[in-house]
This record gives sequence, structure tokens and C-alpha cells, in this order.
Amino acid sequence: MTELSNAQIEEIRTKVLGAAAKIPGALIGLGILFIVLGMIGIAGQTLFSFISVNVLGIFLFAAGVLQGAHALKSQGWKSIGVQLALAAIYIVAAIFTWAFTIPALEAITLWLAAIFFVTGVLRLISAFQHRHFREWFWMVLSSAISILMGVLIMNGYPESSLWLLGMLIAIELLLLQGWSLLFMGLAVRSLTK
Repeated sequence: MTELSNAQIEEIRTKVLGAAAKIPGALIGLGILFIVLGMIGIAGQTLFSFISVNVLGIFLFAAGVLQGAHALKSQGWKSIGVQLALAAIYIVAAIFTWAFTIPALEAITLWLAAIFFVTGVLRLISAFQHRHFREWFWMVLSSAISILMGVLIMNGYPESSLWLLGMLIAIELLLLQGWSLLFMGLAVRSLTK
């Protein structure tokens, strides 16, 4: 096997990583920041849940305002009334999430439980359709875990609504974003040496 030159390694790195290849320190820093935020979220799941639902309210409100502004500027468009109604629904949903945070968290929890359960059932159907492959067991296991997650969420409902959203976001920050960015940054830095 031939040894790659530094120029070839640099070219490959730039093609694969793009602009991130030039700033490994930023990836490492972002990874550490997300890990710290994730750890704070794990420790304060309820606080993270309340922050998350309030941020959702901000996005809903902004969407409503932008939808309404777009509808008002679209003269001659036949669905202005529909667009204004959608804008009002977004704004009302935002106000609801701010005024009634716990019921909003409960609704999100029910939605998450339903998603876990339905995706688990669909994966199970898919697994049985692919049962002639040796690896179909992993699809069954994946579906069983999803269905179990849905059942566990519903088993703890409504108490689980206070901490579930915060925990899921904390796990996403800690494991999926934080560690992956940190390791990517370390890999990029090791390639530059």
C-alpha cells in the first residue's frame, strides 16, 4: 500500500469535512459545550422540559407572525384568509404553550409515546416482511424497543411529561451531538499533525 502525501491527505480531508476541516478547535469546543449542556439537562430534566416548551412557543409565535405578514403582503392571492387563519392558529398555540406549560408538555409526551409505539409497530411489520434475511432479528429488536419506549412513557404518564422532553433533549445534546462533534474535532486535529 502506498503512503499518501500530506497534500493528498489535506485534499481528502477537505473533500470529506469541508470547512470543518479548517477549524477542528471549533468542533471540539462545540462538542464540549453540548456535552456540558447535556449533563446539565440530565441533572435538571424538568427545567430543560420547561425551557424546551417555551422555546417551542417562541418558534410557534414567530411562525404565526411571519405567516400573517406573508399573507398580508400577498395581495390578489385567493387563500389570504386561510393563511391568516393559519397564522392565528400558530399564535394561539404559542400563547397556549406559554400560558399552560404543563398541559403542553403532556400533549407533547402523548405525541412522543404515539410516535414510539407506531414506529415500533411499523418496524415489526417490516421485520416480518424481511424474515427470510438472517438479520431480521435486529429489526424485531429495534421494534420491540420502540414499542417498549411507548408503553413505558404511557405507563408513567402524566408524571413523565415533566421530565421526558428534557431528558430526550439532554441525551441528544450529550450523546448524539456532543460526543460526535468532540470525536470529529479530535479526528480532524489528528489528521493535521
